Order: sequence, then structure tokens, then C-alpha cells
Amino acid sequence: MVVDPGDGAPGKAKKTFDLEERTAKYGEAIVKFCKEVQLTPITTPLVSQLVRSATSVGANYLEATDSESKKDFRHKIALCRKESKETKHWLRMLVAAEAKHRDSAAALWKEATELNLNFGAILRKKL
Repeated sequence: MVVDPGDGAPGKAKKTFDLEERTAKYGEAIVKFCKEVQLTPITTPLVSQLVRSATSVGANYLEATDSESKKDFRHKIALCRKESKETKHWLRMLVAAEAKHRDSAAALWKEATELNLNFGAILRKKL
């Protein structure tokens, strides 16, 4: 879990961000999105790649939280970062194949970007 320190105001509750839940919900959202895509010879491999990369973000995060060493933790978080970045690529390719999904893909692309930034911040922290 990543804790946001808030604005420091006394009595103000701090927000807690549960990356395990967030990455799971993201994978679920991608699966739901992909179920709406008409499968063609072009979109089928794109959907497959998108589902694999997006759902592996959460799977790798779970592995990171159970890592056996700091080195293993960093490696798994780096995989999360790479998979979230790859997810952005597959979303872009899917929209190129079926532009009608641009709006719903944009929100998913934004979340992939935010997850990528979160994992990058974790990697930059002194562990």
C-alpha cells in the first residue's frame, strides 16, 4: 500500500491507496473493455496481447509483495512498470484498429499511465 501524506492539516484523514486492489480492478476493466471489441483477424491478437499485459501488472505486483529480497521486489516492480507501459501500446494499437473504442480506451490508457508513474516512484525510492 502507498500512503498519501495529505496536505498536513491537523485532523485531516490521510488517503490510502491499495495498489493490489487497484491493479486487480484495472485488469478487470481491461477484460470488460476487450469483451466489447469485435474480434477480427486484426483485433484478435491485439486483444490477446492487451489482456496479457494489463492483467500481468496485478500478478507481478502480488509477486512483488511476496518477494524474498529487496532485489526481487525491485525486479517485480520493474516488471509492473514495463507491463503498464506495454498496455498503453496495445491500447493505442487497438484504437488504431477500431477507432470507435477511442473514448473508453482513453480512460484505460490514463490509468495505465498513472500506474506506470506509481511503479516508477516506488523504484526511485530508497529501498
